[in-house]
Amino acid sequence: MDYKIDDRDWSALTLGERIRHIELEGYLVIPDLLSPEHIARLKTQAETWETTARDYSPRQRGKSQIQFAGGAVTDLIAHAPTTDFLGQIFGAEIVFLSYGYDRSEPGTPGISLHTDGQPYGSQIFGYNGSCPFTIRVLYYLDDLTLDVSPFRVVPRSHLCMHADANPYLRYDSHPDQVIVPCQAGSAVFLNHRAFHGTGPNTGNHTRSVLAIAYRPAWAGPISAVDTWDAADVAKLPEDVRPFFADPNTRHWDFEVPNKPDHMATDAPGLTPSRWEKV
Repeated sequence: MDYKIDDRDWSALTLGERIRHIELEGYLVIPDLLSPEHIARLKTQAETWETTARDYSPRQRGKSQIQFAGGAVTDLIAHAPTTDFLGQIFGAEIVFLSYGYDRSEPGTPGISLHTDGQPYGSQIFGYNGSCPFTIRVLYYLDDLTLDVSPFRVVPRSHLCMHADANPYLRYDSHPDQVIVPCQAGSAVFLNHRAFHGTGPNTGNHTRSVLAIAYRPAWAGPISAVDTWDAADVAKLPEDVRPFFADPNTRHWDFEVPNKPDHMATDAPGLTPSRWEKV
C-alpha cells in the first residue's frame, strides 16, 4: 500500500490551527483526550459486547447503537474536551447522531476509502447521511500504528466538486492518501464528506475504536428519521441528555427574504480570524 504519513506533533496546534485543519484538510487529531484509566473503563465495558462481523471480513467486527449502553460508554458522548471543541466548530447547539464500536482483528483487509454521508441518504447511513455537516469523532482505545488497521484519509477530498468526489463512490486506494498514526486515548475528528478508510491489520493485536457522530442543529436530514424513545433519553445522564435533541431538528426558512428584518452585523463563527484563535 502506497501512503504518506502524517505524524506531526498534534499537541502543538493552537485552537485556531485545529479549527483550520478540520475545516480545510477534513481531519484532525487531538491527542490525550482519554487517560489510561478512562480507556481501561471503556475497554472493560466493550469486552462484554457481542459483536457482528462486517460483510467483507469476519475479522472486522462491531456493534452499533451503543449510546444507551450506560456507564463510561454513554458518558463519553458528553466528554467536555470534545464537545467544547465541537462547539467552536458548530456553535452552541450540537445534535448527537450515532455511536458505534469497531474492532479490527489481525488479518482484516481494511476498510475501503469512502465517505460517511450521502446527500440523498443511503442504505448504509439512512437519511441521517444526508445531513450537510457532520463530524465523526473516532476515539482509539489502542495505539494506531502503521501495521494495525491505520486510519487513512484523502486530505481536502471533502472540498472537491469533481465527479470523482461523488460521495456514493468507493476506492480501494488513492495516490494522495495519508496514513495518520496516533496513540491510544487520542481521537480523530473527521468531516463526513472526506474520503477515508483504514489499512489492513497485518500486526499481532486488535485495534478497537469508539465512533460518535455529531452535527450542528441547523443541519438536519432531507427526510424524516426515527426519533429517540423518550424513556431511553430520560435515563441518560443529565449532561448527555442535551445532545439528544429530535434528530429531525433543522433550522431553515424556505421563505427567507432578500433583506430580512433585524439582520446581524457580526458573526464570529464565520470570520476568517477563527483560524487565529489561541
